[in-house]
Amino acid sequence: MSNIAGELARVREAFDKPTLRLLDRKWAPFVLAVFKSSFSRDRRSVSCEALHTQVDAYLADLRSIGLNAPEKTGRALCVQWMNDLWLYREISDAGQGPEEHYSLTSHALEALLLVDGLARDRALISESRLTTIVDTVRHRATEANPDREERVRRLDQQIHELTSERDRLSDGGDIAPASNEQMHEGYANLINLIQQLPSDFKRVEESVAAMHRQIVNDFRGEDRPISEVLDDYLAKTDTLMSSTAEGRAFEGAFTLLRNDALLQGLKADLETILLHPFALELSRTERRSFMSTVTLIRKGIDDVLTQRKGLTTTLREHIVNHDVVKDRELERVLRDVNRELATWMQTAGSRSAVTAELMPGTLDVEHLHERFYDPVAHRAPPALVDVSDAAPAAPSLDALRQQGGPLLEELRDALVAAFATGEAASVGSAFNGLDASLRRPVEILGLLQLAAQLSPGAAGLERFETVRPDGSVRFFEVPRLILTDDDTAALAAQNLGSEND
Repeated sequence: MSNIAGELARVREAFDKPTLRLLDRKWAPFVLAVFKSSFSRDRRSVSCEALHTQVDAYLADLRSIGLNAPEKTGRALCVQWMNDLWLYREISDAGQGPEEHYSLTSHALEALLLVDGLARDRALISESRLTTIVDTVRHRATEANPDREERVRRLDQQIHELTSERDRLSDGGDIAPASNEQMHEGYANLINLIQQLPSDFKRVEESVAAMHRQIVNDFRGEDRPISEVLDDYLAKTDTLMSSTAEGRAFEGAFTLLRNDALLQGLKADLETILLHPFALELSRTERRSFMSTVTLIRKGIDDVLTQRKGLTTTLREHIVNHDVVKDRELERVLRDVNRELATWMQTAGSRSAVTAELMPGTLDVEHLHERFYDPVAHRAPPALVDVSDAAPAAPSLDALRQQGGPLLEELRDALVAAFATGEAASVGSAFNGLDASLRRPVEILGLLQLAAQLSPGAAGLERFETVRPDGSVRFFEVPRLILTDDDTAALAAQNLGSEND
């Protein structure tokens, strides 16, 4: 007897999944077109109100050109798509308060990926795809083979092939350039693999979210002890990343993200591919999408880790806030109530009633002590320990001045003296000839303040050699300023006071 019944059951099960249900609907082209127009790799979520408005605009555009479109509103369609597991609604805090957003589920992403694959002109059965399969099979076969000698033989063969190629190139051998057709085939293979990552990440995220809902229901139902719920959570967490294809993809991407050198190498390889002449035939959107592969991996990992963090937070809050003693007290009270009801029902009729308060009444107490008198609270604090002998030596006035602001008066006198004797060609040369106590970095600010009062002309830059209070030397590039005789006279008059103007 044939196995047609079993195959039919498996096919029906596949058609019951949201992905094929989306492709099997009457308005499937419209739904996928809306998803493709509203969401992208850079725009993974859309606010609910914005998506409702966009869908209404799409419906109006189609009806205006005479094309058939659903009769429902944008809000009703989005709610229907969310119930069909094609849209996922979540609350996010964008800094201006919580706001609801829509994002595509893994089923919708798979449907879009399938449609894009069918609409692609270039065939994916190519040398690049077959080479990828052969290399992957060879690598897995090496890992699966426990024969030590066979592994050594394979490694020796790879080393010999790579060494021969390196020696040929070192001796001046020709480098066969990759043709545009080969690069296009490899690019199509890479794009096909990269486009599968969002749905893989989304499936991991949905698996964690489903685990979150199940554990919350277990906590609320109180059907099982907390220890059993926690053991179940830990077991599911261990198997989630190893038993599913999406979990293994997540683990591989997480390993890639932890390796900075490998990540930088991936970015450099992507740039090298786009430097080939075939990339001139790609659109700007395709090049930008290809270069954002690392960003795609980072975003997918962040979404999964956010879901896992929410699940861990729920567990921690429940464990911290769950009071086993109060639960036992409540259970004991309810048992006492049931026992009293059973006693009362022995004498009460079928329509007998009793008045019971839903909430206890408020006690009328004038004053209720919150705590008893504690003599320790009124005891004097212990005496402070005398540590004056261990105090460091007080700084001198000169040391304090060295840590303060610029010495404007001394700077004026030094500048006037330097320009009066003709020793200084500029403010910088005059500064570099001053004593170390007047060449602190902060003194440059004082010089600029004095120069701003005189407004001299600046011509280029010059180097100021400063000396810090600890003796270290620092160099600064400052505009070159030259003072005239009038400028030096004005500086001298400022130090003498207003009565000598």
